[in-house]
Amino acid sequence: MFNQVINWDVTPELIEGWKTPNLYGLLFVTGLILGYFVIKKMYKKDGLDEKHLDTLVLVMVVSIIRGARLGHVFFYGPYFDDPTTGETGYLSHPISIFKVWEGGLASHGAVVSILIALYYYSKKVVNRPYLWILDRISAPIAIAGCFIRLGNLVNHEIVGVQTNVAWAFSFTRFYNEELHMYDISPRHPAQLYEAICYLMAFLILIFIYWKKQGYTKPGLVFGSFLVLIFGARFCVEFIKIGQTARDAVLPINTGQILSIPLVLTGLYLIFRALKNDNS
Repeated sequence: MFNQVINWDVTPELIEGWKTPNLYGLLFVTGLILGYFVIKKMYKKDGLDEKHLDTLVLVMVVSIIRGARLGHVFFYGPYFDDPTTGETGYLSHPISIFKVWEGGLASHGAVVSILIALYYYSKKVVNRPYLWILDRISAPIAIAGCFIRLGNLVNHEIVGVQTNVAWAFSFTRFYNEELHMYDISPRHPAQLYEAICYLMAFLILIFIYWKKQGYTKPGLVFGSFLVLIFGARFCVEFIKIGQTARDAVLPINTGQILSIPLVLTGLYLIFRALKNDNS
C-alpha cells in the first residue's frame, strides 16, 4: 500500500501547445550560464584574456550538446522504430538525432566529447597543460549537470523505480514503455537525487579549488569531479529504471558500467596529485 505521494504534474511547455521553447531548455541554458560565471572568476585570477573564455564557451556548448546527444543515441537508443509503441528509432529517422530539445542526453557521451575538445583547446588556444583546463572546467560542469537533471525532472524522464517512501513522486506525464501507457505509480525522483548530488559536488569542488588551493595540484579537482559525479551516478542508478533492454538482464546497468572507468580514473588522478604534492 502506497503512502501519500507528491503529484508531479509540471509541464515542460513554456507556451501551451509549443514543444519549444521549453522549461528543459531554459534550465539547460541556466546551468551553462552559471558555469560561465564560475570559470570567468578562475580565468580572471589566472590573468587570462577574456577572448580565451569566449572560445572556451563555444567549445564547451558545442561539445556538451554534441557529445551528450550522440552518447544517448549510441548507448541507449532506441535505434529502430518500435511498431508496438510508435517510438521513433534514431537510425530509422536520423533527423531525430538533432532534436535535442526533446530530451535524451547522456553525461558519459558529454564527458568523452568534452575531453577531446578541451585537449585541442589546451594545446592550441591557451597553451596550458591538459590538466590545467580540466581542473578549471570541473566545477562549472557539475553545476550545469545539476540543472540538466532538473530539466529531466520537468520532462518526466529518467524516473526511479516504484517506492512507498514519503517523498515518492507520481509522474503524471511518464510514459512507461513496458506497459505502453502513462504510469503514475509512486516512484523515486531519481533526477532530483542526482541534481542534489551534483550541487553538493559543485560546492565540494569549489571548496577544493579555492580553499584548498586545488588549482596548484594538477589533476586533483578533475579527479575529484570524476569520483563525485560518476560515483553518485553509479549509486543512484540502483533505484532508476533501466534505459535499455539489456539493463534488465545485466547485474548492473549501462550507466553504471560506463561510470566505473571514470571513477577509477578519478581515483588515480587524486592519488597522483596528492603524491606529487607531498614529494
